[in-house]
Amino acid sequence: MKINLKLLGTFLAVADHASFRKAAEQSHLSLPAVSMQIKQLEERLGVALFHRTTRRVELTREGEQLMISTRKAMAEIDGALAQLQKAVQVQQGELAFACVPSVASSRLPALLVDFARKYPGISVRVRELPLPELLEAVRRREVDFGIGPQTDKKGELDFSPIFVDEYVALVLPDNPAASKPTITLRELSRLPLLTLSGASQFHHQLLEVLKAQGLSPELNYEFTHVSTQVAMAEAGLGVGILPGVAVPPRTPLKTLRIVRPAMSRTIAVITIRGHSLSPSATRFVEMCDALIPPR
Repeated sequence: MKINLKLLGTFLAVADHASFRKAAEQSHLSLPAVSMQIKQLEERLGVALFHRTTRRVELTREGEQLMISTRKAMAEIDGALAQLQKAVQVQQGELAFACVPSVASSRLPALLVDFARKYPGISVRVRELPLPELLEAVRRREVDFGIGPQTDKKGELDFSPIFVDEYVALVLPDNPAASKPTITLRELSRLPLLTLSGASQFHHQLLEVLKAQGLSPELNYEFTHVSTQVAMAEAGLGVGILPGVAVPPRTPLKTLRIVRPAMSRTIAVITIRGHSLSPSATRFVEMCDALIPPR
């Protein structure tokens, strides 16, 4: 049974005014057009909806039932359209995304504060995940998108680069190496090194570069959290190696850029290829330039 909203809207107008003429005026239709639409509706339903007399128009029992149901349906539709409009205007809604811990702890706070100020009606859920779990969360659509390092194996995922994050070495100010702004990987290999957990992409990349350079440094200490590694470097246990964005702003350690070869990763917004982001997710991604570290 094909009954569109136009016919139901005209039906409600006649029911509200108990008049075909007034319904026509309200709907900006001609009186014959209103009569034709009500006739079409009654024919499709197979029942009379109005008692018509020369003086008044009254709903039949079936018409009253249809009016109650139609009002409920229209209210539901109006509510859904209002909610959709608010989502499009980013007035309310939900946003869920995943971010690798090194970026989440260093660059994300200021961006989230700015986003909350501009879009206070959006509920935000952030998941801090290592890269393998982050990619899986994006694939399973558990989150709208991810923020993390770009990988070579892209598969069904799209990576939109935000910034290049150079790896750095953290040394105590009294370390002889601290006299220069850079340090070579060969020079680093002669020092006791502190690295992040072997499960991280950073660790695998470091091992590959060391192997390619024919270097075999002491890697006796691995830590899961950046804050722990920094604390150990500050205590003098060794030289920390970190992505530049993860270096805490108030550490007494000297930051040295690693050269020959330079090491880096590209931080990107990670999405499923061919899937559109929600309005709130789109606005957040547009603001992700704020993640770029200051120079």
